[in-house]
Amino acid sequence: MEIKKGENRFYLADEQGKEAGEITYYPSDDNTLTVDHTFVSDEYRGHNYAAKLVKAVVQQAREEGKKIIPVCPYVKKELDRREEYKDMQY
Repeated sequence: MEIKKGENRFYLADEQGKEAGEITYYPSDDNTLTVDHTFVSDEYRGHNYAAKLVKAVVQQAREEGKKIIPVCPYVKKELDRREEYKDMQY
């Protein structure tokens, strides 16, 4: 499974190139990204793919010097529970 970057999203693609999940976001302003949706197909759940998608968005936000507004409940949970993400939440 590979994480790929699209326009305002990261997505999972399996070996055949089929999409298996995604995380979407949009720039709220010059300093923040709003993450509004995370999804992983049923057949791929339980493999930490959603957490890997969150990590990809966090890395991008860090590289751009931005904070994250977590509208998606899963992203909010991940930012709250992972010590390494505590500095990322707006």
